[in-house]
Amino acid sequence: MRPAIKYQAIFKNKDAYSISFLCTFFGVSRSGYYKWLRQKDKPDRDLTLGKLIQECQQKTKHTYGYRRVSLWLSKYQGLRVNKKKVLRVMRKYGQLSEIRRPGPYQKGITRFKTYENLLNQDFHAKKPNEKWVSDISYIHTKQGTLYLAVMKDLFDHSIVTYEMGTRQDNGLITRLIEKAKRQIRKGTIIHSDQGGQYSSKEYFLLSEKCGFIPSMSRKATPLDNACAESFFSTLKTECIYRHTIKTLDDAKQLIRSYIYFYNHQRIQLSTGCTPLEKRRFTA
Repeated sequence: MRPAIKYQAIFKNKDAYSISFLCTFFGVSRSGYYKWLRQKDKPDRDLTLGKLIQECQQKTKHTYGYRRVSLWLSKYQGLRVNKKKVLRVMRKYGQLSEIRRPGPYQKGITRFKTYENLLNQDFHAKKPNEKWVSDISYIHTKQGTLYLAVMKDLFDHSIVTYEMGTRQDNGLITRLIEKAKRQIRKGTIIHSDQGGQYSSKEYFLLSEKCGFIPSMSRKATPLDNACAESFFSTLKTECIYRHTIKTLDDAKQLIRSYIYFYNHQRIQLSTGCTPLEKRRFTA
């Protein structure tokens, strides 16, 4: 609970209980409460900036961090605002970015081999199963964290297959490849970041066995795998963030339902049809 909310609760109940008791109950200092009280009726100097930041985040689906918000304010509003102030106001009004953060470090994954970047941000494919991109994200639930690995075809942007689990280990990607191997063609490029699961010995052996060609983003260059990143952003914006997810099974059901919708029903602005419709039209 934010301090301002606690101070409001203290102010509301000050006639029924002593200020000392309420401050102790809510875990705040008396000096902090009285400072808030002095400023309570003063005009909020951050209100105008807060409304502009809210407008920015609504237009960008809450994907902008404070640096991008600062650029947006400068470009579209003609305002040059200190980045630290932008971050403070974003926190104050609950306008922080909703995009995913890097997952926790996973021990036990040894890098075996990294690969050349064969795509070089060329995300166009002339036929199905020519170029795939893959990545891992995570979904928090009250029961724990669920990891989601996907394989996306750059021809029609369909999700070829996906795999879920409670561990972000080599086995997650091994199961993903095993599920996709019937659609893999000799020479299919599978592009990923340099995560440990994709640079493991198991992944190398799978590439030899299934006949696909691994490709990797440059180190610390997320734009090299932007198409995979964008799917997770869309999934979380249109599905995950709209629900309070209690259990791992609830998360799995939401993901299964959304990926079916994404492949079969969600119209893409670039093509005017769904991913699998494009695949059928070109079959």
